[in-house]
Amino acid sequence: MPNAPGRRDPRPFFDTSRDLPRDHRVPFEVTVVHRDEDLLVVDKPHFLNTTPRGSHVTESLVVRLRQELDLPDLSPAHRLDRVTAGLVLCTLRPEIRGRYQTLFADRRVRKTYEAVAGHRPELTWPRTVRSRILKEAGTPVAREVPGEPNAETVIELVEVRGQLARYLLYPHTGRTHQLRIQMNSLGLPILGDNFYPRILDTAMDDYRNPLQLLARSMSFVDPISAAERTFHSARRLAAWPSDQE
Repeated sequence: MPNAPGRRDPRPFFDTSRDLPRDHRVPFEVTVVHRDEDLLVVDKPHFLNTTPRGSHVTESLVVRLRQELDLPDLSPAHRLDRVTAGLVLCTLRPEIRGRYQTLFADRRVRKTYEAVAGHRPELTWPRTVRSRILKEAGTPVAREVPGEPNAETVIELVEVRGQLARYLLYPHTGRTHQLRIQMNSLGLPILGDNFYPRILDTAMDDYRNPLQLLARSMSFVDPISAAERTFHSARRLAAWPSDQE
């Protein structure tokens, strides 16, 4: 799930014009969905951080793109979890960055996610899940707690195949791990989730079981041109082969 926008740009912490120590390469490629003079929209693979974090510096989306596309001013307007695949919108000029980050901060981007999880025939769909999610510093997971809801997602059942089902999720807020937590709260943890319902000891270079969560599409009114912009991911979740759709 995207983290809150508006955090400090990672660029001051490193200089992509100099040689950087090479991280262990995440063996999946980034795909460009759209590029113009202002924006770059890409399809991020599973297992690639959006921004440098911990021991992953060169093996982050922002550093890869700055180096491979020679775009030193590129900055993501929002983030996706390392284990989530799909669309990330980046700006190419520092003077416009804040306007696109504000779109996400003000919840003016309409986002659709796709997930594969179990199927509970007793549940009715679509349904709106509202809960209060708390993420404490120093802990890798967030949790639902009593109190006024600060996270809301509309969830739609699309198709059932045996014990599994495909869902579309429409988050109205952007809390840490929101979609993963709320699906788990329904007794439907997303396939491949190594945090919910419990933390699994999975090596960082173990790519065998990706989280079956994809940022499928995003739409917004462009803050500069006032045009309606819509972008779609071309990725497919491995647990839901397209030849069966």
